Amino acid sequence: MGKIIIQKQDSVKLYKIRKTLEELTQKSGRGTELVSLYIPRGKQLHEVINNLREEQGTADNIKSDLTRTHVVDSLSRVIQRLKLYKDTPERGLVIFCGALPPEGGGPIGSEIIKLYEIDPPKELTTFLYRCDDHFHVDILKDMLKDDNLIGFLAIDTKDTGWGLLHGDKIEVLGETGSGVAGKHRQGGQSAKRFQKLREMELTYYFNRVAATTKEYFIDIYPVKGLIISGPGPTKEDFINNNYLDYRLQDMVIATIDSSYSGSEGIREAFAKAGEILSDFRMVEEKKLVDDLFRHINSRIGLGTYGLKEVTKLLKNNVVQTLIITDDTNLYRLEIKCKRCQNIQEIIIERPQLISKKSELLNSPCPNCKSMDSESTEQDIVDYLELIAAKTGAKIEVISGKAEHGAMVSSLGKVAAILRYNPNQ
Repeated sequence: MGKIIIQKQDSVKLYKIRKTLEELTQKSGRGTELVSLYIPRGKQLHEVINNLREEQGTADNIKSDLTRTHVVDSLSRVIQRLKLYKDTPERGLVIFCGALPPEGGGPIGSEIIKLYEIDPPKELTTFLYRCDDHFHVDILKDMLKDDNLIGFLAIDTKDTGWGLLHGDKIEVLGETGSGVAGKHRQGGQSAKRFQKLREMELTYYFNRVAATTKEYFIDIYPVKGLIISGPGPTKEDFINNNYLDYRLQDMVIATIDSSYSGSEGIREAFAKAGEILSDFRMVEEKKLVDDLFRHINSRIGLGTYGLKEVTKLLKNNVVQTLIITDDTNLYRLEIKCKRCQNIQEIIIERPQLISKKSELLNSPCPNCKSMDSESTEQDIVDYLELIAAKTGAKIEVISGKAEHGAMVSSLGKVAAILRYNPNQ
């Protein structure tokens, strides 16, 4: 059997990159003044800085005074940022910078230069510099696509199913009946003739399955591994007689005995493949959620849920693993009075954030009635990560779309496995 090598990623880091790219996708400049810079691993930073200085010189030809100023200022900001690095980071570096309108909008000339710096999730091989009316984020978006595809084939003499494990879901791609006669011959046929016809039908069926398997797992979805399952010896006959394309033959990482073939067999094989695919993200997430519910339902009570309860326990160093879905979309808004230092803390959904912030900043401090306040806001994952860093708790961001993610969503999208039960 082959061995599958799966790239393991930090779920919090990937979540942050996705959120940043969502934000950047919605940004647009007044003119062609938004800078996108991709620096691959090994690229000399002094060369990049020299290139950007040349671009600053070229920017002098821009007719619009405001656009010219924005481009020159953005490039200066990027150059200053690059000077903080001794060498290009291990996987490369991505920087987006430009003059953007203030939150909530504003008149022409009110733009603020903002810089976004991203450590790419995989090794960057492309150098790109663009100055445009939008940020070029497609290279990073492609890096976030899960390329760890695993094929599933569930086969017996009656039918076959094909499935694909990718990202946060197992998908049944198709199934087919075999057309092969059962083992017991009909009256009027000799046993020898019946056996020969059956063997011919099986050969045709196996060749048909092999052709479809190649089409699915080489031509359409290039998989990194293949798991074959089914009841009885049919799967071994199919593998040992070399019906599979030689490339897929080398990718078989396991055979699994199952009660079913076809689409039902795909789901059964996935349920049994946890140990084989222990590094695959969806399996990891399913195991996390299974552990969580086991702890919630046990008498020891090491599972809990709800943002308020989990945050309290996190601050008290009781949480071992915090689980949050990627579609939580909550922010922590803090309003601080500059006179008396009184702090108001509110957890709010993203769509209401701007209006609520404006309302609180334009209201007197409930403690000293001062109107001089300042605000800070944080994505809830960033906020919880800061607390977790002080206590050594682990944070896992899981897909809210997957079946196991929906189970956590039913608990309020935030849950935790505890080190111990503080109530016992």
